[in-house]
Amino acid sequence: MDTRGRTKVAELLKMEKDVQKVWEEEKIYEMDAPEELDKAKFIATFPFPYMNGFLHLGHAFSLTKCEFAVRYQRLRGKNALFPFGLHCTGMPIKASADKLKAEIEEFGLPPNFPPDSELLSDQSLLPETNSESTIKDKAKGKKSKAVAKSGALKYQWSIMKSLGFEDDEIAKFSDSLYWIQFFPPVTVDHLKKMGLGIDWRRTFITTDVNPYFDSFVRWQFLKLKEQKRIDFGKRYTVFSPKDGQPCMDHDRSSGEGVGPQEYTLIKLHLLEPYPKAIQTICKGKRVYLVAATLRPETMYGQTNCWVGPDIKYVAFTVNNDQDVFVCTRRAARNMAYQGFTAQEGQVNVLAEFFGKVNLIIFFLLQILFLPTYEIVGCRVKAPLTVYESVYILPMMTVKSDKGTGVVTSVPSDSPDDYAALQDLKNKKLLREKFGIVDEMVLPFNPVPIIDVPEFGKLSAPTACDEAKVQSQNDIATLVAIKDKLYLKSFYDGVSILLVGKYAGRRVQDVKKHIQKEMIETGDACIYYETEKPVISRSGDECVVALCDQWYLNYGDHKWKEATKKALRGLNTYTDNVYNNLNATVDWLHEHACSRSYGLGTKLPWDEQYLIESLSDSTIYMAYYTVAHLLQGGVFDGSKCGPLNIKPEQLTPAVWDYIFYDDQLYENVKTDIEKWKLDKLKHEFNYWYPVDLRVSGKDLIQNHLTYYLYNHVAMWPSDPSKWPRSVWANGHLLLNNEKMSKSTGNFLTLVEAVERYSADGMRLALADAGDSIEDANFMETMADAGVLRLYNFLTWVIESITSLDEMANHPPSTFPELIFQNDINKYVQISAANYENMQFKEVVKSAFFEFQAARDRYREWSMMALNRNLILRFIETQAIILSPICPHICETIWKLLGNVKNSIVHAKWPTVEPVVEELSKQCAFLEDALHDFRIRYKSTMASKQKKAGKMPVEKPNMAIIYVAAGYPPWQELTLTTLAKMHEVACGSLPENKILSKELLQIEELKKHAKKLMPFVASVKESYDQKGVEAFSLQAQVDELDILTRNAAYLVSTLQLQAIQIHTSVHGGEKVQEECRPGKPFIIFQTEKVCKLILINPTVGSGYFEFETAVLHGETVNNLKQRIAKRISVSDAKQILLYRYSDSIFGSRMIPVLENFQQCTEVRSDGVFEVDNQRQPATLSLNEDGYHHPIGTQMIYVVV
Repeated sequence: MDTRGRTKVAELLKMEKDVQKVWEEEKIYEMDAPEELDKAKFIATFPFPYMNGFLHLGHAFSLTKCEFAVRYQRLRGKNALFPFGLHCTGMPIKASADKLKAEIEEFGLPPNFPPDSELLSDQSLLPETNSESTIKDKAKGKKSKAVAKSGALKYQWSIMKSLGFEDDEIAKFSDSLYWIQFFPPVTVDHLKKMGLGIDWRRTFITTDVNPYFDSFVRWQFLKLKEQKRIDFGKRYTVFSPKDGQPCMDHDRSSGEGVGPQEYTLIKLHLLEPYPKAIQTICKGKRVYLVAATLRPETMYGQTNCWVGPDIKYVAFTVNNDQDVFVCTRRAARNMAYQGFTAQEGQVNVLAEFFGKVNLIIFFLLQILFLPTYEIVGCRVKAPLTVYESVYILPMMTVKSDKGTGVVTSVPSDSPDDYAALQDLKNKKLLREKFGIVDEMVLPFNPVPIIDVPEFGKLSAPTACDEAKVQSQNDIATLVAIKDKLYLKSFYDGVSILLVGKYAGRRVQDVKKHIQKEMIETGDACIYYETEKPVISRSGDECVVALCDQWYLNYGDHKWKEATKKALRGLNTYTDNVYNNLNATVDWLHEHACSRSYGLGTKLPWDEQYLIESLSDSTIYMAYYTVAHLLQGGVFDGSKCGPLNIKPEQLTPAVWDYIFYDDQLYENVKTDIEKWKLDKLKHEFNYWYPVDLRVSGKDLIQNHLTYYLYNHVAMWPSDPSKWPRSVWANGHLLLNNEKMSKSTGNFLTLVEAVERYSADGMRLALADAGDSIEDANFMETMADAGVLRLYNFLTWVIESITSLDEMANHPPSTFPELIFQNDINKYVQISAANYENMQFKEVVKSAFFEFQAARDRYREWSMMALNRNLILRFIETQAIILSPICPHICETIWKLLGNVKNSIVHAKWPTVEPVVEELSKQCAFLEDALHDFRIRYKSTMASKQKKAGKMPVEKPNMAIIYVAAGYPPWQELTLTTLAKMHEVACGSLPENKILSKELLQIEELKKHAKKLMPFVASVKESYDQKGVEAFSLQAQVDELDILTRNAAYLVSTLQLQAIQIHTSVHGGEKVQEECRPGKPFIIFQTEKVCKLILINPTVGSGYFEFETAVLHGETVNNLKQRIAKRISVSDAKQILLYRYSDSIFGSRMIPVLENFQQCTEVRSDGVFEVDNQRQPATLSLNEDGYHHPIGTQMIYVVV
């Protein structure tokens, strides 16, 4: 944005600050429940952000959905409430504080870090940081921001230093409580700068630092335990060994939403002779290569076992000390937390070796005097397979970071296995490279085990042959066909097992049975690892562990069914969100609700545990309804609120009384007066349930689902308290790229406000998108939005100051009626868009199209603007845009004279029904103008081509033809298309079918060349207008519309005259080209006569000038041209005089506006040019009387 643009932003920022000050002084967003509960209300909530950093543009994007909806609902006359909380529960704050504390202890205060140690040497190892987890800048230095955003800093102190914090202040952050003191007020300040309509009295922080909210959460969990919703036991959980506790979504720097994945661990018994690495240490023990698989039913088809030749493996003892497992160290670490080893978390490694040592590694190991053991070529006994034993073979695509590094090979059903096996079978040199002899590979062929529809009994070989897979390196092709086969084989439910005791049955029906029997026989066991890598906020790679923990039993059948009932009554706005929530409820089982490290509320019955952050944030929306009365806007609840109730007075019985209608005050046993509790109850009963919950799509599978579950649990017999609607949006891209600190493509909320103003940012956020797909904030759009808003405000000020110059009459002209109708139309469209949460469409209808309607009116109107319409437009624009851009709309509202009342209290405009006929007339004129301009451009291009480099004369007049109907062949085509549309139940066939059908009609054959272009234009019209496109009659009176707007047509096409006729007066080309909705225009260049126009008014600022008058041009048209030339808004202000004596009169200029020698001419007079004389002469025809004009006329502005 240039300097002028920055100046405009500065002006808008100042205006916004003034508006926000007034809002705060008037407490305009503080909403209390009215005495009568039947008054319409609307409450919307947004997941409270985490208080370990500044809010960013992504937060702003999601929370504007709440903001826009609440403001709109208030305009509709509802009591609308937007409360906002601040989340401090969880591990990130504590982890960051402890990291600072450790750095101070190790390196001093301020820390003196070792030279060159502050940057990570390998930045690729740095986990992607969640946007909520890192503090954004406090200072404004670009350099410090760039360093911080790079993500390369190793120490927490260095990160905070680079962000502008001084040493003294950084030291304070080593206390986790300081984070809670520092960031909440800063966050609220930033949100106020954004102009959010929040009732800040209801704002609070979480954790036991706030005794009021702490009491509320403890009550919630006591109720859940009372209902047996919470159990204790060992569960497979994503776990951080470094932190020593489960790692929930909010504790992760990457891997949010990732859960434990169950595998069947196949035990491949290693047969002697063992590799040298374990010959001695494993003597007398059973050694197993363990392979993790999702498809235990395919073990019947094993032909070999795969290992990665360059992957390092470990042999370690399992808990019975008689068995040894071989897998990667990463997998062994994972198993150590699942009961496989004697001591949790400890792996007793007996040996470590590569799958197959290549020459480079071999020589390196020799130099380092390290052993060079390998396992490729060894034999294993594989369960279920028809082969007595199979060999361990090398596969180049085995991954060390997924599974165990050991892979069972089933080439009959796995494309990867088949391609790799064929490589070894067909390439002797490859076998020799790895020391593989023929007997290890050639005798082993794919075994038919499953009949897959379309692919037969050997699905992988069939699929690979069809896809022309050449080797195991055709990775993309193999992935595609693997996914296709897996879906066909298992999820389609029609694949049949061919072998074993379950032969003849569907695969999906026997999968679990086969897994269970393999476990019972000791051939397999259950193994879990994370679906994708998960990194905790402390930088630890997480495992899946069997943990003793308290967990919410979301898998309970009755609870699940009740949640399904709530979901069926929930408005999710899109099927995508509903289906995702429904699927989550289906698969969701237990969720750990406790942790031992971090900040939060202690579990009431087991205070060694804290309630984790996804569990204390499920029904806190109910707390919003009473928070203002309990703690009165004091974030940490350190002071009593208006009701003077102390935290210790809030017993479970008190909370029951507040939130349940069946509780009697006599049974509460409290010293709190009844009227106080009744007031709290009244607030809750009025505001609940939540009308709208807004969230990012990433919370669908956790928070939003838990939100439904817990409301069902807490109000099981009162569905009226269950959530009414949920809106989930995609993530926000910045300039079509993912927002990321590491790339610098990142904006905090306050940075965006300072750069674009609050309203400029809000407008761009609204325009970014609304669907579940990712939205896009374009900085160019934000820049343009600032200019649009500023220019609109400037225009409003100019319009209000010039109201006295405007016309003051009821709308009557064509442009006025169209403009009035447009205002009504876009108000209605905008209301529908607001209701459907389609804010990008709101920006389109309530701003872009609304402003375009004003511009069209100003363009089409050939007289002074209508004062009443302009005032109505300004007021309506301010109201319907105010949810998006409240500051500028508030300012405009005040300019309109509403000094005492804020636009927040305004009511949505009441409008008349849209007159569809006027809309059609408007559309016709716009389309006609578009076609006329294209035709003009084509005419000029054709003239220029003929003239070469010579200049060409521009047309100065045009003849427009309108058609009452279609030519016969077009009528027949339309009738046929309408019948085909009806037969096809509301659609049109493809062009090939249309062409074939239409050309079978004899009358249409001779028009074959023109037929399909005509059909194409009809289909285009059909896409816009529907079945109206088949109508044989014009939809509007085209002749009347063009005639009424003739002056504008002359002006906008830069002509001097037009003639309008029906097409019957045109030639053959006119007859062919002209049809209803498509008037035909012919541009011409006619002879003209020069005329000098003199203004005699002294000091008027209007001067003499020369123009050319066309034969047939009207006086009114000449007045229009004069008005445009001298910038007069209304041509009616122009008076035109001829000299009574056309020869000598012009020699006498009127003095002091004494026009005795002149005669005023009528507007309907027509000029006539006589080209027979030289020079040409000009006369005026007034009702058949011809008056010679001469070479001069007089004009006066009144």
